[in-house]
Amino acid sequence: MKTLNQNQLKSLYETDEYLWLEETIKILKEKRLNDLDLENLIQELESLSKREKNRVSSFLEQIIRHLLLLQYWREEQSRNQNHWRAEIQSFRTQLRKYLTTNLQNYLDNELNIIYQDALEYVKQKTGFCVDFPEECPYSLEQLLDKKWFEH
Repeated sequence: MKTLNQNQLKSLYETDEYLWLEETIKILKEKRLNDLDLENLIQELESLSKREKNRVSSFLEQIIRHLLLLQYWREEQSRNQNHWRAEIQSFRTQLRKYLTTNLQNYLDNELNIIYQDALEYVKQKTGFCVDFPEECPYSLEQLLDKKWFEH
């Protein structure tokens, strides 16, 4: 592909996002900063950041849901505890693959919000018959630790 200027790059974004990305990377590597399509580049970076935050939040919420069910839903514990433990392990493994220092800091800041979302789910799942803690009983370190709450 020939070298594109900023206007051509903006047009390319509308027709072929993959080629736009390849060309943007090339421009960055060549340090041709004046040729960048900054508006769309910023939009893509913000979108990427949001997707990554949503991904790690979702994994953490799943860990919390399953820990709450395992710890507090006594009626179903004997039938489901192995499944819930396996799910906790799986979500911790998946979360670890995506976690960076910045994303871990994000989770630490959002833990209470993520907990409230998980709490709404488990209350609904259990028919509002289980007394779950209203505040998060877990630290982020505990939630991420593969060896914590193995019993």
